[in-house]
Amino acid sequence: MGEMEEVDVDHITTDIPSQKCPLVCESASHACIDRENNPLTGPVFKNPICKVYRFQTMDSKWMLVREQMEECTLSFSIPKQLLSLYIQEDMSRVQDLRDLGELSPHWDNLRKEVMTRYGGIISSYQETLAELDKITGRSFKPSCCKAQKSLEFIPINLHTQRMRVTCPRKTDAFYDIVTVGAPAAHFQGFKCGGLQRLLSRYEAEKKSFSTAYQCIYYSPEHTAKAQEVLSTVSLLQPLITSLADQLLQAAQEHSSTGLKDALKNLSDKTEQFVHTLKDELVKSALLALHAAQPGYVSKNQKQTPVQAGQHQGHIHQRTDQNQSPVQGLPGHSPASSITESTVMCNNVEGSQTTTRGEGGTLKHQDSIPHHKEYDEEEWDRVWANVAKCLNCVIAMVDKLQEEDNSKQEPVPEQQQLADVITSHNPGDWREQLCPLVTRLKECVMEVVEKAKKAMTFVLLQEAACSIPQGFLLQQRRDVVFSQALAALACGFVMRLYAGMQDKGFLRQLHLVGLIAQFESLLSTYSEEIGMLEDMEVGISDLQRVAFKITEAKTDDLSDLQPLVCGRRDHFTVEVPLPRPVFQTLPEEIKEGKPLRVFPVLFNVGINEQQTIAERFGDISLQERINQKNFEMLEAYYKSLSEKVPLECLPCFQTQTDIKELLETLGQNVVTKKRKNVEILWIAGTICRRLNGIRFTSCKSAKDRTSMSVTLEQCAILRDEHQLSKDFFIRALDCMRSRLTQGDLGQWEDPEAGAVTENKPASRHFYPIALLLVSSHLLVVWLILSLVFLLAKYQ
Repeated sequence: MGEMEEVDVDHITTDIPSQKCPLVCESASHACIDRENNPLTGPVFKNPICKVYRFQTMDSKWMLVREQMEECTLSFSIPKQLLSLYIQEDMSRVQDLRDLGELSPHWDNLRKEVMTRYGGIISSYQETLAELDKITGRSFKPSCCKAQKSLEFIPINLHTQRMRVTCPRKTDAFYDIVTVGAPAAHFQGFKCGGLQRLLSRYEAEKKSFSTAYQCIYYSPEHTAKAQEVLSTVSLLQPLITSLADQLLQAAQEHSSTGLKDALKNLSDKTEQFVHTLKDELVKSALLALHAAQPGYVSKNQKQTPVQAGQHQGHIHQRTDQNQSPVQGLPGHSPASSITESTVMCNNVEGSQTTTRGEGGTLKHQDSIPHHKEYDEEEWDRVWANVAKCLNCVIAMVDKLQEEDNSKQEPVPEQQQLADVITSHNPGDWREQLCPLVTRLKECVMEVVEKAKKAMTFVLLQEAACSIPQGFLLQQRRDVVFSQALAALACGFVMRLYAGMQDKGFLRQLHLVGLIAQFESLLSTYSEEIGMLEDMEVGISDLQRVAFKITEAKTDDLSDLQPLVCGRRDHFTVEVPLPRPVFQTLPEEIKEGKPLRVFPVLFNVGINEQQTIAERFGDISLQERINQKNFEMLEAYYKSLSEKVPLECLPCFQTQTDIKELLETLGQNVVTKKRKNVEILWIAGTICRRLNGIRFTSCKSAKDRTSMSVTLEQCAILRDEHQLSKDFFIRALDCMRSRLTQGDLGQWEDPEAGAVTENKPASRHFYPIALLLVSSHLLVVWLILSLVFLLAKYQ
């Protein structure tokens, strides 16, 4: 092995007399410098620390094992980008609230209170961002700072761990794990539990809040739909405008092919836009908004505006689901003239109305001047006009192409529609299309304006009903999600860099996506219950994240940093690659196809607090999490097996079928067994077999995490690389040691940032591994440790 790498070998004395564990310590300035110079690692991973070991195999040969741990710059860059997006989104929300216009005194007071709350969050996030901008040099947050407010968005101890194995006459193999402290709001504390419990309690109490604030109760599904509509229309409106301009440009160039392609793209996005707004929530929310404005009454006197607003908590879809969005609503034929104007509300004077007074009370007002009657069918007409405008544009394009191609006879219906909306003189293509395209853009803008107001009013009521608890929960959720996303982005980038030459992996990436398996070692006792509840919600929220591979503008390292964009309901992480690397990717990825990640969480507590929880407490939270995420993992494998050949998956020495592993995992999940670490081992094996991303977490990503990672690495060496049984314990001992001879005496603790002295030898770490086997050994270990400490200090 000395011929493979020219290194100096030191030895660590083990507990077995006259036996030594060969080890090489390499500093960042030597063996790891190639990683720093690699353009695919330099911008994201830094400060590598390496150890190299030599172990004997079962056939009496030697393998070389390199451990390499690195910090990740995304620990700070991702949270800082998220904070900027949070601030931008909340400021936009405040502006949308202002744009609602004049409201009755009751609703106006609620709006002011909500805007004040948003202002407080914006100010707090701006202060945190300013503090983070002052930090330089450090690339991770040590556990001693986990409760520091200015660092609450930063994940704890986020590091990457890579084990590379070199065997004679075999291809090198490497195994990656991301280690990170459990995503949790340590600064806010866990006195009342974590996110999962707080959100459940909040949803149960929100109805009573809506009654107290005289708001309309909207279910979480309606609130999520409102956020989705806002996000979608904000994205599609500028896209439709851009595509409409491209259509006019193609018409000006008299390019039939360009005209056809531009029309197809415009039709697809406009149909998607119309389909998004094909929801009764938008129409009913507009009615509720008019009911909240002074001087508006319903055209239907049998139902007062207040009754109409209160009805929104029970919305039923009434539109025909089989009808194409482009065809509009019943009574609105596509052949209608494009000059049909939207019918506005009629002015009614001297009518008797029912309005809201101050405090939300109802009172009758007679002969209020300039009252406007709300036409409940107005939204139907405005929404249908977009579909009609698109049909007119399509008809005109067809007519122009038919005139240009004398070989084809014009379709009578299309010709008739075109005759209605244009003159018989051919003229210039752009001149004939321009009025229709302009009208389409105007209709889209009108719909966007009304839809944004309606959905903003829904979110206003959601925010008003949740003061102040809802805003505190949102801040906590932002904190936890920021930590979880930083870890996920780190793992995704690491896995992408490692798989750039693997065609099967890249195919799996764009056809299905990747599994991200989070292994948690938190106990279900005391504060760690709250941490686990936070982590559950944070990992679940990662389902709202997609990745996209882009081509870097330059080869500068700053242009290779991943970028985050989007809103709270959906974020996209863009990973730029150098041009030569980007060109080797499949076309689907180069075209910007969103790449999905499926996060799953498995938790098994292993410390002494878990022993107390299993004997005297409640572990139902752990059981529910494991069962739920097993079902998600099973569904992912089913989808993967349908779309990707098994040949795309990596090969391992242990040829256990993945289906068998899933069946065994399912049995262990439902089995009542104390500290059943088989769940974690099997889940980790399945993740590696599925090309997934592995994460290991505990409270601070130190003791329990390091015990788990080193045990997993030695198990891999035994199962995949024929590590000699006699060397297994010694290898485990060697990897867990901190105090060694020679150069290893200067080993740096990455968290402390200083030279570690007088650290306990490996023999004091080894008994902790036995805790994974039996909880009864815990008591023995505690007693022996106590005796040892008493003897030492006496």
